[in-house]
Amino acid sequence: MTKDITRSRALFSGTRVVLSALALAGLAFIPDARADETCSSPYLARIEGQEEFVYVWTLGVEGLGDGSDKLVVVDVKPDSTSYGKVIYSHSVGGRHEAHHGGFTDDRRQLWLAGLESSRVFIFDVHSDPARPRYVKTIDNFEKTTGGAVGPHGVYALPGRVLIPCLSNSRDKRGRTALVEYSNDGDYIATHWLPTKDEPRGAAGAEFADGYGYDARVLPRKNVLLTTSFTGWKNYTREFGEMVKDPEAMKQFGSTMVVWNFHTRQPNKVFQVPGAPLEIRWAWGEKHSYAFTATALTSKLWLCYEDDKGEWQAKEVAPIGDPKGGGVLPVDISISADDKRLFVGCFGDGKCRVFDVSDPHQPRQLYEKQVGKQVNMVSQSWDGKRLYFTSSLLARWDKKGEDNEQFLRAYSWEGNEMKPKFELDFTALKLGRPHHMLFGATKIGG
Repeated sequence: MTKDITRSRALFSGTRVVLSALALAGLAFIPDARADETCSSPYLARIEGQEEFVYVWTLGVEGLGDGSDKLVVVDVKPDSTSYGKVIYSHSVGGRHEAHHGGFTDDRRQLWLAGLESSRVFIFDVHSDPARPRYVKTIDNFEKTTGGAVGPHGVYALPGRVLIPCLSNSRDKRGRTALVEYSNDGDYIATHWLPTKDEPRGAAGAEFADGYGYDARVLPRKNVLLTTSFTGWKNYTREFGEMVKDPEAMKQFGSTMVVWNFHTRQPNKVFQVPGAPLEIRWAWGEKHSYAFTATALTSKLWLCYEDDKGEWQAKEVAPIGDPKGGGVLPVDISISADDKRLFVGCFGDGKCRVFDVSDPHQPRQLYEKQVGKQVNMVSQSWDGKRLYFTSSLLARWDKKGEDNEQFLRAYSWEGNEMKPKFELDFTALKLGRPHHMLFGATKIGG
C-alpha cells in the first residue's frame, strides 16, 4: 500500500511537472536580459544581468584550516573592490566528499551534496546572496530513500528537486537511483535505474547496468536523460590503488538512459562505453540533442532525436590525441547559442573548445592549459566568462606539485581565453574546490 501511495504521488506530481514543462516550452532559448551558467535547469529562475558571486562547494583537507567541507563565496562583480576575492565561507563540519549541488527552482535555496556521507546541506541564498545562511541537513538520506546513497547533485524541477545518485547501501557498487524531494526538504519518491534483471520495460535492457551520474531534462520533448559513473566502493578508494585492481575497473558505468519524464519510466538504454558523465542539452528551440563526454575513453557522444522521432546515441569526436592516451574529460559546458562546447580535462589539465554547430561532426578549435589538473568548467550565459575549478575527488586528485587547488577565471571573446583572476585554495586554507554555481542579488521570475 505504501509503495502504491508513493507511486501515485509521483505520477500525480509528474503530471504537474509536465504541465509546467509545457508552459516553459517557449523558454528553450532565454533572452540575454536574463543570465546564468549555460548548463543550469530550464526550470530555474534566472539571474538578471551578470553573475555577482560564484558559490564554490569545497572539499575539506585534514590539517588545512578547519579541515571541513565548506561553501565558499567569491565576489565576481567587475566594479567591486573585492572582485576576485573570497568574501564569505561556511563550514558544514566534517568531510563528506563535497561534490555537486544545485538550486531550487525559485533560487531561494542551494542544496549541496556529499558523496561519501550521503548528507545534503541546505542553504538560504535568497535572504543575503553574499552570505548564504545554513538552514538544515538531510542526514537520513539512505534510510528515507530505500537504500540510495551517494547523492551526486541537485537539479531543479517545479516545486521539487531531482537528485541523481551513484550507489546503493546493499553492496555499494554502481546500481543506483534517482530521488525526488520537495523544496521543503520532504522525501517524495525513489526511481531505481533499469538493470538486465529489472529492466522496468526499457528497450536495450541487454545493456542496462543500473549505474547513474547526471540527470537532465528536455521539457518540450518530455525527455529525461541519465548517464553513469561508478559506485561508492570505487570513488572512496585511492585512484592509484583502484586503477591497479582489474575487478574495480570493471565497475564503471557504460550506459545512458532515455526516460519518459512525465511517468519517470525508462524507455531506452544505450551502450556508451567509458563512463559518460555530464549531460548538456542544446538550448535552441528546434535543437533536440545533448552532449556527454566519456571519462575513461575520452570521447564526445551525442544523444539525439532522429527523423523518425526515435532517440539515438553515437560517438561523434575524440577528445585529445587518440594516440596520446586518455585525457580524462570530466566536465563540459555548452554555449547559449549551441555553437561551442568547452571540455575540462583532468588528465592533462587542459580546456578544449569544440565547434559543435554541426552536432554530428564536432571540430576542436582551441585548447588552453588551465592547470596541472582541472575539473569543472562553467561558462556565463553571455559567453564572455569562464570559470574553472581543480578538484575531482579527494582520493583521485593528483599528488605533490601536481595537486594544484584553484578557482581560475578567464575572459572568452570567441577565439582565446585570457586570465582574469585566480585563487589558490590551498594557500587560503580553504580546501579543494569542486562545483561552482552562480549567484546574484537580482533574480528574474
